[in-house]
Amino acid sequence: MLTIHTADEVRVAWDAEPVEDGAVAVEGTRIAAVGPLAALQERFPGARVRRWPGTLGPALVHEGPLPEAPTPRERVHAVLKLGAVAVLEQHAGTPELRAAAERNDVVVLPGARPAGALVETGRADLAVFGEAGACLATVCAGRLVHRRR
Repeated sequence: MLTIHTADEVRVAWDAEPVEDGAVAVEGTRIAAVGPLAALQERFPGARVRRWPGTLGPALVHEGPLPEAPTPRERVHAVLKLGAVAVLEQHAGTPELRAAAERNDVVVLPGARPAGALVETGRADLAVFGEAGACLATVCAGRLVHRRR
């Protein structure tokens, strides 16, 4: 099923200008298109539209130690709640943490990578942040894995 995500502001990269009336179409694990909401709704009639308050852009890489939690799964979920869908290998060193990351489609990177961007056919990793900077929603490989209520 195809879902179109839109927000008050949509950025294809965090250092880019906002896309006017922007939206991101997600099909499966990939980005199907990025552009104005009206154009995407015309291109993908019948798609589900999720409207978010705040700013939507590429999901983050969590570059520090994973937050403390009782289980590896909860530690990975804590990262997703921060708007990140990737962690550095040096901070996910145990087999249990790597398995939890893999089960949740969280990427384990051997080193830091440049800031992400929302591009057609790219992996659908999105995050929405509110005015105060809190993560409101995280989409990891096309799945909504965190939504702040």
